[in-house]
Parts: sequence; structure tokens; C-alpha cells
Amino acid sequence: MSSPEKNELDAIFAAMPGQYLVGLIDQAKSYYFSLGENKKTVRLDALRALVEDGKTLDAADCVCKTSAGFFIEIWRDGRRPSLGDFLGGAIKSNDPAALETFLRCFGKG
Repeated sequence: MSSPEKNELDAIFAAMPGQYLVGLIDQAKSYYFSLGENKKTVRLDALRALVEDGKTLDAADCVCKTSAGFFIEIWRDGRRPSLGDFLGGAIKSNDPAALETFLRCFGKG
């Protein structure tokens, strides 16, 4: 059974390739999102964004772990994680600066 959050996440990730702003990055970068039960891999290069279900890479350049609800707030509502969110564990990443770049690539930053 699908939850409203899963449906929302599926819609967000399905729309990403069409929202991608071409030319903002010049080196390919990969992102792995663990959003509760939802796992997605996103690969960006200068020309496109590719979204894949699950973990499709052994080691993504940037890993982001948070709740589905928190990610939806970031994407849809423009919430920006604070230092306290990272320190408190609401969101975890090996490269917070890369997450900012990710958001900019979709007009969210």
C-alpha cells in the first residue's frame, strides 16, 4: 500500500529530470537519498539528471539520510536545514555543500 509521503516523493523524483537546470555543473556527481523506506539514486552531469530507484551505486559522491517528511519540506516548502538539524541528526550527509549544489541544479537554492 502506498502512503501519501511515498506518493509525494515519487512525484518529486519523477519530475526532477524535467526541472533540471542544464549547465550549472561541469563534473558529474551522484547522490544517494535514504528517505525512510524510500531510496533513490540521482546522477547529474552537465546535460541531464537521471533518477533511479534504490541504491544503484556502491558509493555515491553525496549521501543524504533524512525522513521523507523532512525532504518534502526542503523540496516543496523551501525549508533549508540548519546546523542544528545536522547536529541533531534530523538530516545526515557526508557532504552538506553538495546538497546545496543539488538544490541549485533544480532551482531550489
